[in-house]
Amino acid sequence: MNKIYNPKKERWSGILSRPTKTVADIESTVTNVFNDIKENGDKAVLNYTKQFDKVELENIIVSEEEIKNAIEEVSTELKEAIQLAKQNIERFHEAQLAPPVRVQTTFGVECWQEKRPIQKVGLYIPGGTAPLFSTILMLAVPAKIAGCNEVILCTPPDVEGNINPVILYTAYLCGVRKIYKVGGIQAIGAMTFGTETISQVYKIFGPGNQYVTVAKQLATKYGVAIDMPAGPSELLVVADDVAKPSFIASDLLSQAEHGEDSQVILVSTSKELIEKVEVEIEKQLEQLPRKEIAAKAIENSKLIYVESDEIAMELIDQYGPEHFIVCTANDEFYVKNIGNAGSVFIGNYTPESAGDYASGTNHTLPTNGYAKQYSGVNLNSFMKSMTFQKISKDGIQNIGNAIELMAEAEGLHAHKNAVTLRLKSLEE
Repeated sequence: MNKIYNPKKERWSGILSRPTKTVADIESTVTNVFNDIKENGDKAVLNYTKQFDKVELENIIVSEEEIKNAIEEVSTELKEAIQLAKQNIERFHEAQLAPPVRVQTTFGVECWQEKRPIQKVGLYIPGGTAPLFSTILMLAVPAKIAGCNEVILCTPPDVEGNINPVILYTAYLCGVRKIYKVGGIQAIGAMTFGTETISQVYKIFGPGNQYVTVAKQLATKYGVAIDMPAGPSELLVVADDVAKPSFIASDLLSQAEHGEDSQVILVSTSKELIEKVEVEIEKQLEQLPRKEIAAKAIENSKLIYVESDEIAMELIDQYGPEHFIVCTANDEFYVKNIGNAGSVFIGNYTPESAGDYASGTNHTLPTNGYAKQYSGVNLNSFMKSMTFQKISKDGIQNIGNAIELMAEAEGLHAHKNAVTLRLKSLEE
């Protein structure tokens, strides 16, 4: 890993840059795929599946028989683990349900807000080098709690045209019945425009590689909302001598193994800890089955020494990490002052892996610094807030004159007239 000591503030931007391609590098490819799917539907989807996933399919729908067989293939122990995680995720997201807000703003003027589910949502579940069945829990569970009418799921097939059994089991457990063997750009395009087989949705959820991220962003140009620009995984750890070096190294590697374009950073006020963590990373890296992937990500990663918690905090907030682990003698300082992070993990015994799987919080989080503007997925992500108002005769008389004056000042006389007619009818 690259070790950097006391970097000057003018260098921070370069040091904290992500190892990602720009949108311009990818957008032309995504645009071409989108245009083809919009024009040719399923035919285009099948062609791109053959091109990108190296498998020729006749049917992209996952059958009931495939789901039944998959359920039988998953071990009892893994099923129990998934059920435990689902239970914790349900508890955390059910707690986010909020009652309507009802207020009488003026006598006779009643306003309220209610939340309604987004009716049609699409879930994208990466397959690739790691079948992320845990992401199904993070997306399908809140979608069901929110009450979304239609939930569809797209995930890439393997070279034999199959979907990982654990993905199918988890989807079935979460009540998802419309599952399609489609990955990458073509999955996002299919959910954006709809095809003969796949329904058009109102909002798309789920992480993916840089191509999926750009595809999701392009989908917004066609009236489809997205959860956030969720790209390659990243983790920033701030730690000092109270942290266990082996724990910190394991956390950094847990994110590095996601993909070659992942990034992990350690920020520390202890040079001794940095040296120990570096040794641990080399030792643990040798034991990983995904060693080559993690090693590539480590090349993009940094060990940064700074002299104080205050400098560390400023640097971290400028980065805006997706995952942020705090393990210091001054944890409360970081927890209180962090402004930009997707999800925060505190103390020696809170690995980022807990949030990825079973603690209950959601692991679909903003990357690439988008934690400065976006929240991670939560129950509200699957809902819309609608406002209502009801005005009585007394109410329109109490606020009517103010509306007339404001409408006239803006030159909108029909707006004024809509109130004036009502006020005159009451006078008569």
